[in-house]
Amino acid sequence: MTQNGIGQQAGRAVVVGGGSGMGFAIADALLADGYEVVIVGRSAERLADAVRELGEGKVSAVQADVSDEEQVSRIFETVGTVDHVISTAADVAGTYGPIATFDFEHGRGFIETKLIGSMLLAKHARLTGNGSLTFVSGIAAYRPAAGGAMVASVNAALEGLARALAVELAPIRVNAVSPGWVTTGIWDRMPWDDKEQRLQAMAEKLPARRLGTPEDIAVVVVSLLKSAFVTGTVLHVDGGHRLA
Repeated sequence: MTQNGIGQQAGRAVVVGGGSGMGFAIADALLADGYEVVIVGRSAERLADAVRELGEGKVSAVQADVSDEEQVSRIFETVGTVDHVISTAADVAGTYGPIATFDFEHGRGFIETKLIGSMLLAKHARLTGNGSLTFVSGIAAYRPAAGGAMVASVNAALEGLARALAVELAPIRVNAVSPGWVTTGIWDRMPWDDKEQRLQAMAEKLPARRLGTPEDIAVVVVSLLKSAFVTGTVLHVDGGHRLA
């Protein structure tokens, strides 16, 4: 392995949700930093596209749904021991809506992928003694929107999970990264006729005066893997959103 960071070496990393968005950017950044990377996702087609784009032979893929415990166990039966596990997995379908009419059956996938899935990863991950788990939460835990109770509560719970696991799994390090508004494909799902104008208006509300990019998140995740004295922490990558 190559020397990488303060007291750390590049190693093996699993990126759950690595087929697209922030997960893809994290996988790309890890490869550039000398890590051996395995990406995990539910869609075989998306994983295949990601492997082609990241580079055949440079990255491997495992198809799995992290809300299913048997499939999570099989991930690590397949890849064996790794140094780091990063999860961006989140099924956002049905996550927004007024609480009075909220369809909990439709929105349950968000809980199962983002929160329960993270717990299953912590249970089954085969990590080296100086390894780490990194979860991706979100700004909704701090600045919830009307109709966003599910998103806000799950993100807040995920950060609580990271703190609890940092104590329980020590010396394995467990942290969370909390993005603000980031330019991913999620905005394409919004029923907006004026998406670009809305995104620009959102950007102007932030002290950074721009929205984040998946690469902004990736830089911070890579730094966490190298920072051997950081655990039980939430790092905010939100352009100052909590202050806006």
